[in-house]
Amino acid sequence: MLRINEIKLPLDYEDEQNDLKTRAAKILKIKKDGIKTLEIYKKSVDCRKKDDIKFIFSVDVTGDFDEKSLVERLNNPKVFIAEKYLYQMPENRRNSALRPVVIGFGPAGMFASLIMARAGLKPLIIERGQTVDERSESVKTFWSERKLNVNSNIQFGEGGAGAFSDGKLTTGIKDSRVRKVFQELCRGGAPEEIMYSALPHIGTDKLKIVVKNMRREIISLGGEFRFETTLTDLIIYNDCIQGVTLTDKNGGTQDFETDTVILAIGHSARDTVEMLFNKGVPMMQKPFSVGARIEHKQEMINASQYGKFANHPRLKAASYKLACHPRGGRGAYTFCMCPGGTVVCASSEENTVVTNGMSEYARDGENANSAILVGVNPEDFNGSHPLAGMYMQREIEKSAFAMGGGDYSAPAQLVKDFLLDTPSVSCKDVKPSCPTGVKYTNLRELLPEKVSSVMCDALVKMDNMLSGFACDGALLTGPETRSSAPVRIIRDEFMQTKFRGLYPCGEGAGYAGGIVSAAVDGIKAAEAVLGDER
Repeated sequence: MLRINEIKLPLDYEDEQNDLKTRAAKILKIKKDGIKTLEIYKKSVDCRKKDDIKFIFSVDVTGDFDEKSLVERLNNPKVFIAEKYLYQMPENRRNSALRPVVIGFGPAGMFASLIMARAGLKPLIIERGQTVDERSESVKTFWSERKLNVNSNIQFGEGGAGAFSDGKLTTGIKDSRVRKVFQELCRGGAPEEIMYSALPHIGTDKLKIVVKNMRREIISLGGEFRFETTLTDLIIYNDCIQGVTLTDKNGGTQDFETDTVILAIGHSARDTVEMLFNKGVPMMQKPFSVGARIEHKQEMINASQYGKFANHPRLKAASYKLACHPRGGRGAYTFCMCPGGTVVCASSEENTVVTNGMSEYARDGENANSAILVGVNPEDFNGSHPLAGMYMQREIEKSAFAMGGGDYSAPAQLVKDFLLDTPSVSCKDVKPSCPTGVKYTNLRELLPEKVSSVMCDALVKMDNMLSGFACDGALLTGPETRSSAPVRIIRDEFMQTKFRGLYPCGEGAGYAGGIVSAAVDGIKAAEAVLGDER
């Protein structure tokens, strides 16, 4: 097939398929009926010129032509031969009769389990949280009654932390397995448009459906799930995994014999990380980021991005992605932007407050939000202990709980007051969306000085990039501390630690930063298991 890049259509095109075929034929210099099939590979919105917003497409076409000779004759860099992506299941060279164990059923654990189940390994999946439906009820109870279930919340449970987010699928990695991840998500019920959207997302509501469907397939292939069960020990002999100790919700323990453990624990399982460290699993400090969520009216973001076309029916809720390097050399950037979304209290430990953002597929909420983050490096940690960054996160979250009044209200401040270093007393036009409520305060007393000073400079710079970003009424709610893990579990080229059979992967291991990259890392871990001849 041929891939054609940069086909442009106006907002008011008449028929997408027909108009694309017309333009593709013109670029290929053939008759329109010479094209047999046309499939959209990528679709994005070009809003750099506010008076001339366009859709930009890449398409794959087949037809009555010799592809090689046509490409040579056109000599157009926007036209080239492309191969249809097909994931090849690796050969199963594993000789062990023992079942592999997967710890965690977030993106990394889901995809590792799926690949191994399809290879006939019948994995045992351990998830400390509840099924996604039960988990949703626990989250609702926390938001309404301030009763936190420390094992089943926004961070823990079936689907991982991504199940209560925007379901954002953007990624910077170039691994071809990304396509596999998207195909499987669609197979599980995600919207087909994620296959070609330049800014793909599923939304919390639809992601729950996908997660359940993936679980059902794994079970149908012989996989087994144990929810509300925690990994509390590794059984190791001669530097090889011999089994795991599991603890259920009632405190009962059981040893399970296995020689293969995939650790897909996510970035918030601090007790598990401490257990691993005490067992001698090698770890190192890793940079992470600290900041707050910033909320604006979604209609303001739409106007800033789309100009006079802000209410055009073909344009969805606008998003943004901003980055700059203010004074001091530290980078500041926006992360996990949630159009039409909600800021949520995402605590997983008692007497702590941490924020995140989420939105449903429709993205039709009144506010837009994103994290505004500043990098924190190991030299900023309090000491050289491998877990010092994790403890730094925890201290900020404890301080936020106290600053918020001790009832899981989140500390909040107007951007104007943050820049002036003065406490806020109320909101303005942007009403806080956090379901546990907010308490107005001075976030500069919560965040490390190196973070807050860079955020001040960044807010001003970002306002020049996106008009209104630092407007007086914009609201900051904090802290945001869990965008990535502050620890890396060291693994070798076979994806194992010094203990053979222990495969750390995903965000919690420090090798991913989002749903897609974590899922890809889970696939790679499963492939490593299948290739381990023992």
